Amino acid sequence: MKEYSLKERIAMGQLKRSDVARRLAELAFGKCNDCVKLAMGDGNGIGRLDLSMLTEFKRSEKGAVEVKLVDRLKALELLAAMAEEDGGDLEGFLKSLQEDSP
Repeated sequence: MKEYSLKERIAMGQLKRSDVARRLAELAFGKCNDCVKLAMGDGNGIGRLDLSMLTEFKRSEKGAVEVKLVDRLKALELLAAMAEEDGGDLEGFLKSLQEDSP
């Protein structure tokens, strides 16, 4: 049986609860290094940057940069709420997500 990527499962309407929880965990604990590289650089190689933490990016005519990132606290709150629905064991819930990773 073929293993579908997250993007393929979303397109087919087969998104799983574990997919959502895993993505929330990535947002809650992810790094924003590439967002900083974008802000400090000239945009070369933008296709190779992981900008999943970025929600807004502005550069003024004078060169000032404004970067807004994902609200980690909100992602953690949603993740904790999902864990509570599964019995309240957040550590076990996160561990099961790691084991489910493709």
